[in-house]
Amino acid sequence: MKLGLFSFHTFSQPGGVKRHVLGLASEFRKRGIKVKIIVPRRSKAENYGRDVIILGSTFPLRAGGSQADICVNFNPLAISRILEKEKFDIIHFHNFGFPSSVQILQRSKALNIMTFHANLEKVGLFKTFPKLLSVLNKIAKWKIDGIIGVAPLNLRVFKNYHGPKKVIPNGIDLNEFKPGIPPIRKFLDGKINILFLGRIEERKGLIYLLKALRILNKTHSNLRLIVVGDGPLEQDCRNWIKKNKLENVVFEGATKDFLPPSYYATCDIYCSPAIYGESFGIVLIEAMASGKPVVAFANEGYRTVLEKGKGGRFLAKPRDYKTLAEKLEILIKSGKLRKEMGKWGTEEAKKYSWPRIADQVLAFYDLCKKRKSFH
Repeated sequence: MKLGLFSFHTFSQPGGVKRHVLGLASEFRKRGIKVKIIVPRRSKAENYGRDVIILGSTFPLRAGGSQADICVNFNPLAISRILEKEKFDIIHFHNFGFPSSVQILQRSKALNIMTFHANLEKVGLFKTFPKLLSVLNKIAKWKIDGIIGVAPLNLRVFKNYHGPKKVIPNGIDLNEFKPGIPPIRKFLDGKINILFLGRIEERKGLIYLLKALRILNKTHSNLRLIVVGDGPLEQDCRNWIKKNKLENVVFEGATKDFLPPSYYATCDIYCSPAIYGESFGIVLIEAMASGKPVVAFANEGYRTVLEKGKGGRFLAKPRDYKTLAEKLEILIKSGKLRKEMGKWGTEEAKKYSWPRIADQVLAFYDLCKKRKSFH
């Protein structure tokens, strides 16, 4: 079997889809499956080695408080050349890139699978142009042989699609994210470190964590917030911090792909105050696998991960920064509870190991093959 994993997001920056595609490819290769990754170009200097093919171009699009991608192949003949050369048995799209996905599907003779990582109902592009959801359903019925959602909410928009559908969550490398990773020494000064890791944009909700920290600072003098990431609202957040005289916030900038485990290892509490648009929350699983307690807003995707277990205790209503502060304070006051929740998270994260997730994906491929052959 030869597999093509198509991403429509740039690989020049860190991202959840990128980590998912790389993780799935790595697990498949361990099993002797031939895999190529296909990604669009954001800049001319990109080169990721022989196992990653550059195809098409992607352009960032600001919409709905977040960032989407427009992906297009200006040279459609390049698609035909790659498909003829590689002869993929399965093409597995990760999210849907307009109009690039359509260009590829027109030429594909393979089994076509799609995984949706984004909460399509909340994606800025689809909120701005809601008719695109109807177009997406028509495209799916036209030439998609199976649809995977990383959470149940990802499949809601495909009510008119009658092919195979399955929820298969994001995977995680438990050798990369685990307890015992060396922490960052400069932060080991006895303070309680709270970590935010993500883009500094509206939907990630950093401003609400800053407001919660302002409350906590009134009764706790040993706190530090470490902010890892950048984005369009960074300066607004910095201005708010200066205005409110918060002196215990450290901006680390955008992290490289290999650094997040060190930041998780450094923190005492991981907090993700995303207010909407999250379909799963891979950062939650990464923190849990690292043995760290998690506090988050109860957006729909995060509830999928935390609500049914002990972690549900540390969810707050989106934008309710006062309750967020209360949830954080419970853990700030109790090192014993932080340790207990860290152990729970480590065990819970095992459900998302790449071997388990890859088994589910391969079983889904087989199901879709059989159905296509039958029809």
